[in-house]
Amino acid sequence: MTPFQLGHTAAVLADILTFAQPADAAVSAYFRKHQKLGRQDRGEIAETAFAALRHYQKISAALPKPHTAPRRAALAALVLGRGFNISQTKDLCDQEEQAFLAALKARKAAFSDGLDTAAELPQWLIGILRESLSDEEILRFGSSVSRPAPLDLRVNTLKARRDKVLAALHQEGLRAEAAPFSPWGIRLHDKAALYGHPLFLDGTIEVQDEGSQLLALLTGAKRGETVIDFCAGAGGKTLAIGAMMANKGCIYAFDTADKRLAKLKPRMTRAGLTNIRPERIDSEHDPRTARLQGKAHRVLVDAPCSGLGTLRRNPDLKYRQSPDTVAQLAVQQHSILAAASALVAAGGRLVYATCSILPQENERQAEQFLAEHPEFELLDCATLPEIRKTGLNTGPYLRLDTAEHRTDGFFAAIFQCKEAV
Repeated sequence: MTPFQLGHTAAVLADILTFAQPADAAVSAYFRKHQKLGRQDRGEIAETAFAALRHYQKISAALPKPHTAPRRAALAALVLGRGFNISQTKDLCDQEEQAFLAALKARKAAFSDGLDTAAELPQWLIGILRESLSDEEILRFGSSVSRPAPLDLRVNTLKARRDKVLAALHQEGLRAEAAPFSPWGIRLHDKAALYGHPLFLDGTIEVQDEGSQLLALLTGAKRGETVIDFCAGAGGKTLAIGAMMANKGCIYAFDTADKRLAKLKPRMTRAGLTNIRPERIDSEHDPRTARLQGKAHRVLVDAPCSGLGTLRRNPDLKYRQSPDTVAQLAVQQHSILAAASALVAAGGRLVYATCSILPQENERQAEQFLAEHPEFELLDCATLPEIRKTGLNTGPYLRLDTAEHRTDGFFAAIFQCKEAV
């Protein structure tokens, strides 16, 4: 890192360490404002800024208000998060900053004494996790999400086979391998500018975490069916389901945000999918959904959630969520799941999913839904043919763990609407 890059990193951290807005949005806005920054500069700035977020517990233990000392926070991120030796920072620091880093390094052993600093998790989150996990399991989780995520791709089976795409990537010298669970997944171990890659531009590949791919797989969607993606967002799972259906049948992609759905439309075109109907709804109770009541073979509810399973990518969520926001989300999830269930046909499948690791958003929602909706029964995820082929067995629910499965942390419950007697 150069002094120039450090200065910009400090400016970014002064903003994102207030946690007033999502970190990725803040970094993107900063880069738009400073368009003369080169690609290497942007990479160094972003990597160091996110290292500060991943190691915020330790940094805040040494700097009580890190956003008010952003240069020191950036330097601490280099040492704690990026593995810099103090000697490597001598051209970046004055004497006081060198002394600060020396004191910080001396405290590294002590950081393992506190679960918050050892696991890099705030106390509010540790308190919730202790309801279902041991301290050892919490530490394992915290360690697993303190490292950046690999880059996962999904092969669009309408356009190519995975083995052919892998061969093409290998020919380019990229270190790529088949993802361990998803039949369409590829994991890259190199940083690559994929958004300008010919395979991306022609719709052969999409960037999508393997766990997200598995949620689409859980729907079991088949060609010719009617499918609803009730919280479609920008449509990553919608696109995967469309390819599963071989572009036959119909997928309704509902969302409450025009901006998110607008991102889906060019992706549909690139993927060669014509069986998707994006539609903005005002809420889960929008009367326009009534026309589909009891008609959908598959309904996917990828519910709004805390996102705490995605901390590898969004480490700031630990500090932007709270017990209050989790409680509010649980109320919303309950309402959305109940509304979406009315659209499922007899014998049809309802998949409830989150990218959270909290029981309040996951198992408890599933249990409450079953108690209130006797017309549905829980399907054992491990027995579904779609999942048996992957080799995964996480029990009746799908529980993806970052440390064990190397995916984002996902949860899914699969319900079936009972046939009328």
